[in-house]
Amino acid sequence: MTPAIFGIAGTVLSADERAFFRESDPAGYILFGRNIENRAQLRALTDSLREIHGWDRLFICIDQEGGRVARMRPPEWLAFPPGEVFDRLYDLAPASAIEAARVNAEALGLDLAEVGISIDCLPLLDVRQPGAHDVIGDRALGSEPLRVAALGRAVLDGLARAGVGGTIKHIPGHGRAMADSHKELPVVTASEAELELDMAPFISLADAAIAMTAHIRYTAWDAENPATQSPFVIGEIIRGRIGFGGLLLSDDLDMEALEGTVPDRAAKAIAAGCDIALNCWARMDDMVGIADRLPALSEAGAARLEQALAVGPMRTDTGRQAGLIAKRDALLRLTEAAA
Repeated sequence: MTPAIFGIAGTVLSADERAFFRESDPAGYILFGRNIENRAQLRALTDSLREIHGWDRLFICIDQEGGRVARMRPPEWLAFPPGEVFDRLYDLAPASAIEAARVNAEALGLDLAEVGISIDCLPLLDVRQPGAHDVIGDRALGSEPLRVAALGRAVLDGLARAGVGGTIKHIPGHGRAMADSHKELPVVTASEAELELDMAPFISLADAAIAMTAHIRYTAWDAENPATQSPFVIGEIIRGRIGFGGLLLSDDLDMEALEGTVPDRAAKAIAAGCDIALNCWARMDDMVGIADRLPALSEAGAARLEQALAVGPMRTDTGRQAGLIAKRDALLRLTEAAA
């Protein structure tokens, strides 16, 4: 198995994609708006991926956070709020905020399960910092680590109730970045003591099954390499100090924070200790290059992948969704009443 997650060019698999995926046997796939038209089409696409591998529990992921990061959009699907709304409710009623985040995630997860998507790239555990770049912004669950951890746990629980796995990101923390890692490499110069705050939610949720790295260089830990490609950050900080033992994905290798060809970036990420290289943009030359460059998925990585997919059967009883949304909205109205 190739330790990579690949993107798909369109709404159906091309003959070349089908042949390549069958030969390269990637660990999974990621979907974007370009792959999505409607429920029937999307379910047919995910079924075609499962048909290639012969696995019911295939790693098929998506960035469906709510707010400005959502690949499945109205009118075909419901709109979900960004993380910030649960942070605001937490100011008034922590228990209500936790429950609102849980039922929201369950309702969102039901949309994914219905169309055969097994993994959501959510929740963000990035601790929001004043003055940082808005690439995280209202996506964050707050600026206080214990709150972020509590709401993040609720999101994981809600997704799991729908039979969908979650992904904590962007480990070891993206909240201080002063640049957008999609466009350039952020450099965080905070001290080790200051970075304890960023790590805290990840330490609290270190038992999560999946995490995604940050394309950030932390000078206190490694002055040369971004976390995704740093053996020290992955080995000593993520696996060591944070204690994360689950499946570790790189963030998207096509992002301009990283240097070199995409296959080079993938090889460096795997050599540094990532289990899986994430390649989103479905360029066949890049995918072939990654498959040629990478070793087979390690035995430890295969065990972590199996555990990541052991969430339980995906629930397709979307009739539950209306009640979950109504409960969430009733809880969120508490902030309106207090305004």
